[in-house]
Amino acid sequence: MDNVLIRKFERLSPLDLEDKALLELATDRPYAVGPHQDIIREGEAPDDVHLIVSGMACRQKITARGGQQIIAYLLPGDFCDLNVFILDQMDHTITTLSECLVVDIPRDTILRLTERPAVARALWWATLVDEGTLREALVNIGQRRAEERMAHFLCEMMARLDAVGLVVDNSFDLPITQQDLANTLGLSTVHINRIVQRLRSRNLVAIRRRSVTILDPAALKAFCEFNPNYLHLGPHQAKAEPSRRSDPTRRR
Repeated sequence: MDNVLIRKFERLSPLDLEDKALLELATDRPYAVGPHQDIIREGEAPDDVHLIVSGMACRQKITARGGQQIIAYLLPGDFCDLNVFILDQMDHTITTLSECLVVDIPRDTILRLTERPAVARALWWATLVDEGTLREALVNIGQRRAEERMAHFLCEMMARLDAVGLVVDNSFDLPITQQDLANTLGLSTVHINRIVQRLRSRNLVAIRRRSVTILDPAALKAFCEFNPNYLHLGPHQAKAEPSRRSDPTRRR
C-alpha cells in the first residue's frame, strides 16, 4: 500500500530501504476520527506526534467569546505537532474538517527517526514548511484583497494536494464549508459567497459542493501573484506565474 509520508518525503530527497521500513513501522496503525472532532485541544499536554494519513484537519484558535480563526490546514502526510518535545501544553487546537485517518507516533519513535539523516532532514523541512505557510497566511489576510485571498488559498491547496497525488486534471476535494473559509480568510460568509461567484464569472474556478476545479491555473496564479516558494516543494515545485502588476517603485 502506498505510504503518503514516504511519498511526501521522497519529493525532497531519496530514502533508503531502512528509512522506508522505519517510516512504514511508525505509521502502520492509523485510526479513524470523524469530521469536526478535536484531535488535541489547546491546553492539553501532547504525548504523541499526530500524523494525518487521509482527510483534512486544521490548526485553529478559539477566543473566549467563541470566535474561531483557522491558522493552517493539515493535509495527508502532515504532522500536527512535531513540537511535542518542547511544549508542555498545546497553544492551539487541532480539529478535523473531514473524516480523517490519524496515526499517533510516540516520542521515542520520532527520536529514532531523527537518527536517520535523510528522515531527520525531511522532518526539519516539514517544520520549515509549516512556518512558511503561516507567514504566507499572515500576508494573505493583511495585504491581499478579498478575491486575491481566496484565489491564493485555492492555489495553495492545489499545490499542496498535488504534492501528495490528490489532484487530478486540476481538480481536488476541498471538504470545508463557507464558514470555514470565512474563519480562514477573515471575511464574512456573505462576502465569501460573493467572491466565489466572482471567480466563477471570470472562468477561473468551478466549485461544486466540496469539489474544486481550477479552470485556468496560470490565470489564477497571476491574479493573486501566487509564488509557491514558501512551500519548499523541492525539485518538483511548480514555477510561479509572472506577476501582471507593475513594480510601484519603478519609475515610469
